[in-house]
Amino acid sequence: MSVMPRAGLGMAAATFVVDQLTKIAVTDGLKLNELTAAREITSFFNLRFVANHGVSLGLLRADSDMQRWVLVAFTAAIAVAVAVWMTREKARADQIALGAVLGGALGNILDRMRLGYVVDFADLHFGDWRPFLIFNVADAAITLGVVVLLVRALLMRDKRGDLPENPNA
Repeated sequence: MSVMPRAGLGMAAATFVVDQLTKIAVTDGLKLNELTAAREITSFFNLRFVANHGVSLGLLRADSDMQRWVLVAFTAAIAVAVAVWMTREKARADQIALGAVLGGALGNILDRMRLGYVVDFADLHFGDWRPFLIFNVADAAITLGVVVLLVRALLMRDKRGDLPENPNA
């Protein structure tokens, strides 16, 4: 039986709105684009415009309109699966983590539909070393949501007690 995942839906909506507002602030407010590509914020963080035509780690680049719409369909299918999982999930923390993943996915899908690419802008670096590719709020939310789900799945044990011993062992 499905439950209404209000916390997850709230997280999805908040993630989506914050993602879109930060992208607007970077591109329209600060006027970062291909011509004015970067602004130094601190010695280890810049705002740097990147038109990302692929997905994680530059995989699955969508250089043509057909590839772009295939990528939109593929990521939309994943978003639908996450939304279904969220409605079936009973643990509130998992619903919130799934909401972060869903909101991030929807933010990046909207970019790809409207612009043909995803706006990335967060450039964390230590000297010349960059521990991450340039990313956005949606990417951070997806990553954090997945990490929370993995940690909870691997480290949090079911409180119902130990599993019965295998009588055939």
